[in-house]
Amino acid sequence: MVCETSDGCAHRTENSHVESAASATRSSGERVIQQISSQIGDARFFARRGPHSLATVAKAAFGVAPDLDLLLTGIAPLHSAQPSEVSFLDNRRYASLLEHTEAGAVIVHPDMLARVPKSTVAIVTKNPYEGWARTAKLFHPADLVAPSIHPTAFVDEHAHVDPTAEVGAFCTIEAGAEIGAGSKLGSYVSVGPGVVVGQDCRIGAHASLSHTFLGARVYIYPGARIGQEGFSFASTDCGFLTVPQLGRVIIEDDVEVGANSCVDRGSVQDTVIGAGTRLDNLVQIGHNVRLGRYCVVVAQVGIAGSTVVDDFVQIGGQAAIAGHLKIGQGAKIGAQAGVIADVPPGAAVLGSPAQPRVQFFRQTALLKRIASQPRKKDTSA
Repeated sequence: MVCETSDGCAHRTENSHVESAASATRSSGERVIQQISSQIGDARFFARRGPHSLATVAKAAFGVAPDLDLLLTGIAPLHSAQPSEVSFLDNRRYASLLEHTEAGAVIVHPDMLARVPKSTVAIVTKNPYEGWARTAKLFHPADLVAPSIHPTAFVDEHAHVDPTAEVGAFCTIEAGAEIGAGSKLGSYVSVGPGVVVGQDCRIGAHASLSHTFLGARVYIYPGARIGQEGFSFASTDCGFLTVPQLGRVIIEDDVEVGANSCVDRGSVQDTVIGAGTRLDNLVQIGHNVRLGRYCVVVAQVGIAGSTVVDDFVQIGGQAAIAGHLKIGQGAKIGAQAGVIADVPPGAAVLGSPAQPRVQFFRQTALLKRIASQPRKKDTSA
């Protein structure tokens, strides 16, 4: 086709270049996405170890496997695992993926053994998810601590940093603070006066610690705030009067505090997080709260001041717990529940206000039946 004007021809040529460039960009983007989606434990972000023998993997998973000469190079989900990789099944919902997996080995419960393909070696354990976690750590161990203090960090002369600890860029460690052996502080971490960080702790970037004692192996995720003043004030004729917060935060061994979570220090006693407890992201723990051992607190939960939560309690996302309550050992609080009264040990509650689970579902079912009934016509007229 002959162009009527050179200007028009130039425009069409320019457009063709743009289309070619866009096509190349799409192709490049698709290749990047494909490459990213196919990599588990990307070496740019995660340490990698291996290959490991089948016997080594089975031992790490606390499982039993046949005595075969098989080397495994990594981990992968069932649907994409290759013959040199190990996968797992913990949820029966994905049993069909197990039946068609190409994984070299798979960690499974004894009940699922019959559904493992003949080409795949079964590593049998009664707790496949635990086995998977241990196997993942075998292939991708935690980052090693590089003992050092970054030149941009400020460490007060009266602070003590163990020679085996790592202090990242732009950290601040104030007078009287102690950083334990093998601990690692990310960039911009603030450690206030007198704070004690136990051994082998991990403090994420931009986290701040004040009026706090951390046990061993505590993981504070990025942006968390530990030890700030609690929300406490007295009402007076001329406004609010802030009540001094004179307590501390005590975080025991093996606790994890999620990103951007807040743990307020106590007012007249300490705020305590018991050993092994896990807080998700965006959790608020009020002053004087005492969380027991091995509790699980999911994202956006708020626990008001002076509430006592016993051991092994599970709290679902966005639940709210009023102050000065007692939550009994092993209780389960459903997502978005509003707890305004004590919860007995072992109880399961839902709803707002929170009530026993069975009662909640009965009420919900009754309301559905009432709502589904046709409305009676008004014949009074």
